[in-house]
Amino acid sequence: MMNGIKFLLLVFSMFLIGHSIKTLEFTIASSGHGRRKVAVAAAAQAPAPSKGQNQLVFADQRLAVVYPIIQKFKNIITSDPLGVTKSWVGPNICNYTGFYCETPPDNRSAIAVASIDFNGFQLSAPNLDGFLDQLPDIALFHANSNNFSGTLSGNIANLPYLYELDISNNQFSGPFPPAILGMNSLSFLDIRFNSFTGSVPPQLFTKDQLDALFINNNNFMQKFPDNIGSSSSHVLYLTLANNRFFGPIPRSISKILESLSEILLLNNLLSGCLPYELGLLNEAVVFDAGNNRLTGPLPFSLGCLENMEVLNFAGNQLYGMVPEVICSLGNLANLSLSNNFFIGVGPICLSLIKEGVVDVRKNCIPGLPSQRSTAECVAFFAQPRYCPYNMETYSYIPCFLPSFKSSHDHKHP
Repeated sequence: MMNGIKFLLLVFSMFLIGHSIKTLEFTIASSGHGRRKVAVAAAAQAPAPSKGQNQLVFADQRLAVVYPIIQKFKNIITSDPLGVTKSWVGPNICNYTGFYCETPPDNRSAIAVASIDFNGFQLSAPNLDGFLDQLPDIALFHANSNNFSGTLSGNIANLPYLYELDISNNQFSGPFPPAILGMNSLSFLDIRFNSFTGSVPPQLFTKDQLDALFINNNNFMQKFPDNIGSSSSHVLYLTLANNRFFGPIPRSISKILESLSEILLLNNLLSGCLPYELGLLNEAVVFDAGNNRLTGPLPFSLGCLENMEVLNFAGNQLYGMVPEVICSLGNLANLSLSNNFFIGVGPICLSLIKEGVVDVRKNCIPGLPSQRSTAECVAFFAQPRYCPYNMETYSYIPCFLPSFKSSHDHKHP
């Protein structure tokens, strides 16, 4: 009887082995191409099982390597209200919630964890050390709206493929993570809505591969970086809002931001006058410098921003006439100039005020409703006002505007 049982067990084992050499299919995420099926020969690539993995068989050696890393991270998670980690069981890592696999660049026949999307999972953990920095094939890491804290490990600079890093809306703190400067493939960085402090290394603004930089809503305090414009970087999105950047906007800003689409500088401590070079941001769609300490007149060059849709200078100390060339922008949907000290508008701007496109409340414009009191305006203009640029600079228009051609059109200040 015992011999018969042993024989049946032997046959059953051989049956399992025979099935283990069949090709397994895993559904994986392919960046930019949705989901697709990838066939992986399990027997050919599965590592030798270890005691710690309870004889688990993985589709690829690379998955076997990251399995204990994932399980270790799972063990330090202190809160998982959505039950995300319940799926982090067994060898099918590509099926774990939030994990996506792909063939790595260095071996097109292999399969590895290529991206992680924890957005909105509300996970809590004391840090990401020993997890993110130990995933050798990771290319995208998105973890916004969780409760991760601590700092970022310096080892993330050793991740060769990581080009998108989003840890926004968490509880990270401390100085700007210096390891980010060593991430040569990084094109997208989002660390907003955390508690980082101190200054941002100037090298960050000269990273050639960086397309999008979101560092708003932290506690950075420093002079607005002078080296913006000193490299060949082609930033599309630059968001420094809700920090404590101070000083003037440098004239070099247009050089680095020729391809810029959005720049958000609102709610900082920026001061000084607006450089005419802002009018060279040819691709800009949104420019928001509201609630700072900027002063002086609006440069006529802003009338060259033909793609501009949203332009916000509300809550500053700007003054003078509102240039008609700005109100003539063809794509303009919103121009916010409230809470300044402008003294007049022309007929084009007046028409847009009536349409609700231009907001000039709380200024010093006679005849318009909701303006500052006479006493406020007199007190403001009683103080000397100075800008380092001559008036030719403010009236200079660095583009051809048929309706507003002036003697300054082709004369560089």
